[in-house]
Amino acid sequence: IIGIAAFPFYAIRRKNKTVGYAIAGVGEYLLWVYVWFYLAWGLNYAQSDFYHRSHTPRYEANNDQLRHFAWRYADSLNATYSKTAIYDTLRVPSLVVAGYKRLAQQNMGVHAPFHVHTQAKTMLFTPLSSKVGVTGSMGPFFCEFTLNGDIRPHDYPAIYAHEYAHLLGIANEGEANFYSYIVCTASSDKAVKFSGYYHIFFHILRNVFDILGEKEGEKFLKYIRPEIIQLAKSDRNYWLSKRCKVLDAAQDFIFDLYLRGNHVAEGRKSYSGVVGLILAWESHHAK
Repeated sequence: IIGIAAFPFYAIRRKNKTVGYAIAGVGEYLLWVYVWFYLAWGLNYAQSDFYHRSHTPRYEANNDQLRHFAWRYADSLNATYSKTAIYDTLRVPSLVVAGYKRLAQQNMGVHAPFHVHTQAKTMLFTPLSSKVGVTGSMGPFFCEFTLNGDIRPHDYPAIYAHEYAHLLGIANEGEANFYSYIVCTASSDKAVKFSGYYHIFFHILRNVFDILGEKEGEKFLKYIRPEIIQLAKSDRNYWLSKRCKVLDAAQDFIFDLYLRGNHVAEGRKSYSGVVGLILAWESHHAK
């Protein structure tokens, strides 16, 4: 960024070049950055989707099937919650890597991990990331991922697993959520397991209210343990207190354009695609 801003002054003042030359130089530089992005990681947007990679048929669940899944999910969420859970962030990487190794062996459409240990970096501008609601990011140029330093302990395992999916070449956000859910909920660590279930809580809730109706949604909410509901409210207030509405809206708009421009037709709505992926996988896996 400094180079882009400084080059025109350098070319015109020091090298006595024309303005057109300076603009062309910046344009060429940006073009190579664009090429670098796609060669290093961006080509993952062009790969086939989860259904083709894992040979899983698409699945259109009816209301009864969605209801059955939602209530099973609620039982699992309630059962894995613990007030005394210990979220060991130092242990999370090894658990997640082991989980993805198992998925690769099961032909679930994701590459096997290529590092024994992968330590995520903390975002350099954490306060700014929190203002725009970003909890993690994939750095495509050097294939590394970063996590927001404000992440709460119970969210850390699932967000780590989500970003790790991106590291393994998963570009679609809904698919990254899906793999995070599968890896975390299959973990032997109860705290990691809860994080996996809780991470998709709002997606499940939205589907229940939107598809099954408000009455069913209210009934579903009452079935969830009060401690989890309180945790969800606390999380919402926590992130809202850090968020800047103007910057958040701008970031959402730009990121939506970015996703749509890279073959993710649903844009930011792709995050919620996790529910459909879980239902399709469970239906196929049960046969």
